Amino acid sequence: MNSELRREYLAGLGLTSWTLRSAEAPPRTAAPVPPRAAVPAAATVAPPADASPAREADADWTELRARVAACVRCGLCATRTQTVFGVGNLNAQWLIVGEAPGADEDRQGEPFVGRAGQLLNAMLHAVGLAREQVYIANVLKCRPPGNRDPGASEAAECLPYLERQIALLKPKIMLAVGRIAAQNLLRTDKTLGSLRQQVHRFGALQVPLVVTYHPAYLLRTPTDKRKAWEDLKFAREVCSRV
Repeated sequence: MNSELRREYLAGLGLTSWTLRSAEAPPRTAAPVPPRAAVPAAATVAPPADASPAREADADWTELRARVAACVRCGLCATRTQTVFGVGNLNAQWLIVGEAPGADEDRQGEPFVGRAGQLLNAMLHAVGLAREQVYIANVLKCRPPGNRDPGASEAAECLPYLERQIALLKPKIMLAVGRIAAQNLLRTDKTLGSLRQQVHRFGALQVPLVVTYHPAYLLRTPTDKRKAWEDLKFAREVCSRV
């Protein structure tokens, strides 16, 4: 990506690109930077759900999509407009995982649309990725009424679909966006802040997983966009080592 285009995408995040200090600036006295190969070790390993991947183990992409569309495993089937399966490149190295569809996604049948989707696109572009290069999905395939947090039983019933998507996709890295997605994937109640900037591992394939803020949160709290940018750079570094 050329520097002009990169500056444009960073501007979309509300950030400015760094520039070299003047040669007259005094030397820094910080501790030496560790070797570039030193990526933090796995911080959290998410235990596999109780035999849940086996429930969809025989499904290819077409069959899995059909099963999701017909799913009635929890009460959300009665309130959804349609299921939101996922979208993107079936050979993607990056898998982006949110918590659940919102109102726009429920209407359109695609994850991360509207303003949050536009910001996610800008976030991806900032690290040299187009939306069409990644795969985007949610922990839940149906919208919880009123955009409430997903219930534990709802997430448990839906997780096998995502696990099968991961098995078919075999991504090099997962980016969990938002506290709810991170907590459900990692089976933890730790805060998002305590989960950031670490390499977690997910599922049977032990896919590296990095946690960052949800674009909708960043729209409400733009002061944290700088932290999200650091998370994205960290994820890119982790992916480069897989």
